[in-house]
Amino acid sequence: MKVYLLSLCALFFPPYTHAAAGDELALNTAWVVLASALVFFMQAGFALLESGMSRAKNAVNVMMKNYMDGCVGGIVFWLAGFGLMFGANATGWYGMSHFAPHRGEAWDFTFLLFQMMFAATAATIASGAMAERTRYGAYLVGAMVISGFIYPVFGSWVWGGTYGGQGWLARLGFIDFAGSTVVHSVGAWCALAGILMLGPRLGRYGGDGVPRAIPGHNMGLVALGGFILWLGWFGFNAGSTLAMTADLGLIALNTHLAAAAGALGAVLALRGTASPVLLSTTVNGSLGGLVGITAGCATMLPGFALFTGLVAGFLVVFGMRLLDSLRLDDVVGAVPVHGFAGVWGTLAAGLFYTGDPFNWGRVGVQLLGVGAAFAWAFPLALALYFVLSRSIGLRTSTQHEQRGLDYSEHAEAGYPEFSQTLTYDGAELARRG
Repeated sequence: MKVYLLSLCALFFPPYTHAAAGDELALNTAWVVLASALVFFMQAGFALLESGMSRAKNAVNVMMKNYMDGCVGGIVFWLAGFGLMFGANATGWYGMSHFAPHRGEAWDFTFLLFQMMFAATAATIASGAMAERTRYGAYLVGAMVISGFIYPVFGSWVWGGTYGGQGWLARLGFIDFAGSTVVHSVGAWCALAGILMLGPRLGRYGGDGVPRAIPGHNMGLVALGGFILWLGWFGFNAGSTLAMTADLGLIALNTHLAAAAGALGAVLALRGTASPVLLSTTVNGSLGGLVGITAGCATMLPGFALFTGLVAGFLVVFGMRLLDSLRLDDVVGAVPVHGFAGVWGTLAAGLFYTGDPFNWGRVGVQLLGVGAAFAWAFPLALALYFVLSRSIGLRTSTQHEQRGLDYSEHAEAGYPEFSQTLTYDGAELARRG
């Protein structure tokens, strides 16, 4: 009788069963593709924010770096990075399959698209920190190495093994849901290596070491870039579910609370030190909150998410001052925003883990993870930029830095009607190269 009933069910209901499975896959695919588009839109946010924080004579150069590192980085990630990060990972250290994937199931291509956007984000973090004195070609070579090797190898330790195996940090229970460390800290440590190798911009620090402000040219672009990044972060964090689930609301709420608290933390830190409340620093505070919540957005309650963002805002302000005291010229504050806030957020994900908070064993694993990220990314990036500086050249000439990289690197001006006093036009400067 039981066999007979099962046969009837199979006769009448298979179309419904298959349709339900197909509908679920289609729904998840639609969500992840939408999230991928939101993360891609973050490149526009980075371009606007970094350009606005730079001087007008470098606006085109900054935009071009953000535009092209997503292009070349995406291709390199498809060729090599995806396989290193998500391929069969028997050792726990790197993937060994799925290089340059061009065949597979429908979901494979969706997953590849989403992860390609993350690789572009990691690469572009160095752009703003190294702005206004970096040769364009050398920067792009660095972006390709970050997207194709430095970022994906560390990523394999945490997220790897989609096609078999598991990363060694994941085996230990390391928590980094959407990449406070995997994406942001790795990108920040590469940026730190870049600014160490480049040195500060001309005139940034006096002979006595006192920092001299070099204000950005357009705070409107900075604010707009901050809003766009905030919007894109909903795709960054909630999209990391890789499914249309009921958890999306909590993840998005935590993301928003942390960003708002990060801005508030930055304002309080500025007020508490009798400093002007700068728009650029306030926007950076909100970005620090976003970076901080990225690791624990799915495993943290809203109150803890708000606290995580608030602390991140303070860290951004005092982190920027720390870099200045060390004469490290980070044009946009990328290292405090993505590095210091990323470390804090990763530790917070262990501290405030829902259902088992303040588990110091878990916090120890989190510490190990952030330490491993620095030990991997920083020395490799330092070696990368050292080789570039000794081969094709990393820093532009003094003359080109003074006149602006828009002309020297691109023979173009972001604001041509205000560039009439230049001695040479862009074409001649390009020829003089």
